[in-house]
Amino acid sequence: MATAKKSSVKKTSAKKVTAKKSMPKKAHFKSFKVHKNVTPFFSFHITEQTVYWMILLALIFGLGIWVLNIQINISNILNSINSVNGI
Repeated sequence: MATAKKSSVKKTSAKKVTAKKSMPKKAHFKSFKVHKNVTPFFSFHITEQTVYWMILLALIFGLGIWVLNIQINISNILNSINSVNGI
């Protein structure tokens, strides 16, 4: 029977370095202060975003009118088919 070799590993004693981790500083909170309004709340200014919303609104209304027009046309076609068949 063969015997397994035992490897001899030298254990070196490493110095344990105990580094203290510095704790992050706590954030200082400032109290809420009322900010003076530069522009009045109820003011109306046309910006790029206003133009985009107006275009989107026009497209939505246009799509709604188009769908209603198609529904009216389909209703008229069905009514004419029903009147020809005598139903």
